Amino acid sequence: MAKDKQHQLDIVTKPQFIDGSALKIPMLQILAEDGTIRKGAEQPEMDKELALKIFDTMQFIRILDERMIAAQRQGRISFYLSSLGEEAASIGSAAALSDQDMIMGQYREQGALAFRGFTVEQFMNQLFSNERDLGKGRQMPVHYGCAELNFMTIASPLATQIPQATGYAYGQKMDKSGNCTICYFGEGAASEGDFHAALNMAAVYKVPAIFFCRNNGYAISTPSQGEQYAGDGIAPRGVAYGMKTIRVDGNDVFAVYQATQLARKLAVEENEPVLIEGMSYRMAGHSTSDDPTGYRTREEENAWRAKDPVVRFQKWLQNQGWISEEEAQQNYDEKKAAVLAALKSAETVPVPHIDEIIEDVYDTPPKHLKKQLEALKAHIRKYPEAYPKTASRIDGGDK
Repeated sequence: MAKDKQHQLDIVTKPQFIDGSALKIPMLQILAEDGTIRKGAEQPEMDKELALKIFDTMQFIRILDERMIAAQRQGRISFYLSSLGEEAASIGSAAALSDQDMIMGQYREQGALAFRGFTVEQFMNQLFSNERDLGKGRQMPVHYGCAELNFMTIASPLATQIPQATGYAYGQKMDKSGNCTICYFGEGAASEGDFHAALNMAAVYKVPAIFFCRNNGYAISTPSQGEQYAGDGIAPRGVAYGMKTIRVDGNDVFAVYQATQLARKLAVEENEPVLIEGMSYRMAGHSTSDDPTGYRTREEENAWRAKDPVVRFQKWLQNQGWISEEEAQQNYDEKKAAVLAALKSAETVPVPHIDEIIEDVYDTPPKHLKKQLEALKAHIRKYPEAYPKTASRIDGGDK
């Protein structure tokens, strides 16, 4: 009869308390802030084509975020969440994956989606909730999803994607697909019960999942240090659950890329779930509804701007002779023009026809949904000035 592992513990005869606050996990950094490779670091293999694609995506996301924050301020869209300062975390990790791997994001992973091939037009259609939006206008802005690119639709409630990732990865294991699931979330979401349940289940059932925590310093206005946890961040939690764990500089695209490469190998070849904690900083507000000047200083922000992941990677590319400052600026200008053109086009596209609200769930919409839809139409007809875009598509509007 096999012995119970729980009974195979080391025995001591005097009380010994383990000081959890003493556990310190180091941070992997390969690319220094000045764009050079740190002494003793092993730079991951990355050819010119891949490096320029990563940088190209970083530039695009930086422009997209800046322009759409401005669009929200102008009243052209209702809401926006940016990933300013966190581009290396999502794009560097996505670059290390197979296109068949599933991505489950929170709401700062637009870089991973863009790297997969989501077009500027697709971004804009979702942000304006128009009839070309893949989600048929049913989601808030920045809640992207694309089945073709294996990117699970983003949900607003914090941490719901983490147990979903464990379950999806378990299915990949059962199917012997040779693929894994990467799940992104912030350190604030790691305070939710879903995080703990998901990591424990993933470790116990050994599923091919990569849990990527973007520790950007704040859960909206709550600072991570001193108010979110007493221990050494999120990484020690992976150790506690018996999971392979690594902490990286989330603003260093090489550290993120290499760690994710190794994590994917563990996940796919050995069915070992991995926790990656990427240390970064949210340079913008939590969302366009947030004013960060109320809870952090300009000096703190400027200290992190000096660690800008896009600037850091551009310096390395210039040192390699793979891009010049002039070429980088030209690429930036071209992308800015493309984003502005797509924005102007998308906001002229009609909203989805109101009848589509009750489609896609049942083959034939049931009576109670039809009744609710007619009640909604009657309400909009009564107050058309409050719903100008929708009202125009109720009576006689093309479907």
